[in-house]
Amino acid sequence: MTTDTRTIKVSTNNYHAICEFAGELQKARGQPVSVDRAISELLNKRPICDLAGSWKMNDDEAKTMLQSLKKGWSSWKTKSA
Repeated sequence: MTTDTRTIKVSTNNYHAICEFAGELQKARGQPVSVDRAISELLNKRPICDLAGSWKMNDDEAKTMLQSLKKGWSSWKTKSA
């Protein structure tokens, strides 16, 4: 299989982030994961349930987040069509 390749420029922070993500995929799958494959994974839409448990926080952080969300939601105005 022939793969067409391109060179792109990314910031150092983005490069480190995608390499970290590729490393996480590699650990989860038990096999090598290229940066190209990691980008493909990020671009594919994943079901929301795939994110379950991925955000680590303590009870105080969760309480603060929910309070902030409720405050924000209370300011939303619904629109009728």
